[in-house]
Amino acid sequence: MDELVTGDAVVLGLRPARLPSRALAIAIDLAVLLTVFVLLSVGLAVATATLDEAAVAAIAVATFLLVLVGGPVAVETLTHGRSLGKLACGLRVVRDDGGPIRFRHALVRGAMGMVEILGTFGVVGCIASLVSARGRRLGDVFAGTLVVRERVPAGRSLAVPPPPPWLVGRFAQLDLSGVPDGLWLAVRQYLTRMNQLDVTVRGSMAQQLSWDLAARTGVPVPQGVPAAAYLAAVVNERQQRDVRRVVAAAGRTGEVPGIRPVPVGRDVSGGRPVEAGRTDSSRTSAFSPTLDSTQDSTRSAPEGPPPTGFAPPA
Repeated sequence: MDELVTGDAVVLGLRPARLPSRALAIAIDLAVLLTVFVLLSVGLAVATATLDEAAVAAIAVATFLLVLVGGPVAVETLTHGRSLGKLACGLRVVRDDGGPIRFRHALVRGAMGMVEILGTFGVVGCIASLVSARGRRLGDVFAGTLVVRERVPAGRSLAVPPPPPWLVGRFAQLDLSGVPDGLWLAVRQYLTRMNQLDVTVRGSMAQQLSWDLAARTGVPVPQGVPAAAYLAAVVNERQQRDVRRVVAAAGRTGEVPGIRPVPVGRDVSGGRPVEAGRTDSSRTSAFSPTLDSTQDSTRSAPEGPPPTGFAPPA
């Protein structure tokens, strides 16, 4: 489940990535970058065959820096911290407060990565990640970033806390049609995991999500209502509307969700056909009342006029 990221690429649950997954992501990224570097170097060698050695060396150095340093910086900036290797391993680079990284963060990480990963074959980066409590290498420390896991194990569905009683039904007239599914998911994930966040991060994130939700609905957040309570009340209102919509749809079709209607002319106990007009008192449908003895005797009586006591002559 990819759940922990809002529409602004803000990670809600900061779960630091472990060294094996980070090493695998870096290996994938390096394999891609070296492949691009080799192909580009071969093409440039053919194109610059007529140049002198100094020009060829300058082009080689520029190609090295452009691909192996500028490439990761550009990719992490444009994807908000998700390179190809991190995407394959379910990782993302974020700021210490969970927000998306910018160009300066990616630049510092790329410059330091040239020293601690390329220059020392990853030895310095591995030692720094093992020493750090959150698995950060030197580039993360200087850039103020953190590599976190985006994917969480399935089956950890936490319930959304209910809103305060004084807010229930207050947003019944709110137009929720313009709220995208991604924002709903971000709000639900925040509400289920807000107690696991730092107090400062929790407050700023609730404020940002409430502003985004109010911008989509066109109605500002009421004054005096805490941001987290506002989010819980709006989510509760949407859940109530979904329930009413399902009940209304079931009423139009005549089917109740979770109940399978019994086919006509079939015995519900054994699945054998029942003859038309026959009533078996030992087997009754779950949707029909049980017949009492008076009804059984009335239905079993032969049809025709009642007896009068008159016998015709022989």
